[in-house]
Amino acid sequence: MTENENLVKAIVEGIQEKKGKSIVCVDLSGIEYAAAQGFVLCTGNSSMQVDAIADSIREYVEEHTGIRPFNYDGYQNSEWIVIDYGTVYAHVFLPEVKDRYKLEELWSDAKITDIPDID
Repeated sequence: MTENENLVKAIVEGIQEKKGKSIVCVDLSGIEYAAAQGFVLCTGNSSMQVDAIADSIREYVEEHTGIRPFNYDGYQNSEWIVIDYGTVYAHVFLPEVKDRYKLEELWSDAKITDIPDID
């Protein structure tokens, strides 16, 4: 497993720790001018859950891979928090915000993987 694959796996597991939903992995590695190798998108049901999921991602990834984010933003209103790991970006949305921006549709030529929700 590559470092990016390990990072994506840890991000997904960090999301699942706080019961994030609608997890989508967008593999951009085959797209020449993409800003990153991939995105991981998910939703939380409230701004409090969005915060908790983002915190869980940061803690889980550091604990299991030793990787810390370069930056993160969005905690001010907790509708959309993005965590920048350089090669992979984690996006945690409120459902209506994810539906509004439809990031996965911007990269229709990318490999998109839906992760089943854990109940």
